[in-house]
Amino acid sequence: MRFDLVDLQLFVAVADSGSITHGATRAHLALASASARIKGLESGLGVSLFRRRRRGVELTAAGESLRDHARLIMQNVAMMQGDLAAFASGVKASVHLLANTSGLSEHLPRALAAFLRENPDISLDVEERESTDIVGAVAGGAADLGFAAEHALPEHFERFSFGEDRLMLVAPRRSEFSGRRQIDFVDVGNHDFVGLTNATALAAHIAKHATRLGVRLHVRARLRDFDAICRMVAAGVGIAVVPEAAARRCAQSMPLTLVAIRDSWANRRLVICARSFKGLPKPAKLLVEHLRKVAR
Repeated sequence: MRFDLVDLQLFVAVADSGSITHGATRAHLALASASARIKGLESGLGVSLFRRRRRGVELTAAGESLRDHARLIMQNVAMMQGDLAAFASGVKASVHLLANTSGLSEHLPRALAAFLRENPDISLDVEERESTDIVGAVAGGAADLGFAAEHALPEHFERFSFGEDRLMLVAPRRSEFSGRRQIDFVDVGNHDFVGLTNATALAAHIAKHATRLGVRLHVRARLRDFDAICRMVAAGVGIAVVPEAAARRCAQSMPLTLVAIRDSWANRRLVICARSFKGLPKPAKLLVEHLRKVAR
């Protein structure tokens, strides 16, 4: 059997999206070309990989088997490309890490800075994503490691705990929330909010659950920094939802009231994850060892 990497990349994109049209878009191919490639792949293998439905496609048993193998192949190719690109740029090795908003802003900077000081020949490519997107990227080999909320991980992912990420409501010290210790998120829907920019993973997480609860957020200002958000709240612009670590840090220097949110989605266990820690390239393994020590 002869395999084309473009075909495998397209196949994984179609399998993940459940649609040849969407898969073609993800793989940057025209629909007609994508359809021909899928048919050619099935013909060459002698099996049907998809069942065609009125609203997209679903994998056959053979398709599920190929998806698992294709992801491993794409992951290895991505690692090879990353390692060679690093050598070409003069750096001996690099690690691609995806992290959610809280991890990137509150939990990881100090730990990653220490790792880079200890390993001058390794560079880090850190990118912000929502936890569900992190899972897809790590599974597809687009990243070495993920820093995500555990609830988003499939069972077969390996992980270890890094910390808790409880989201809290932040309000001006002199407000109706003064003296409150806990609150249900549905009870704050009629207030003005100060939030993160739409491009951030945490903003997407909060908006998703607000929609599920039927809460319409009236956001008066959007910023990229938790400190700036808390300063806006302290000035009376609105209320906000921020990670507990940022909320308590800002409350030390700003007139703020902190209220715990009872909703289960507001209390997340943060983990470092990978498809297989043993299968990682050596630079990524070194980072995993370092983060394990920091987590302990």
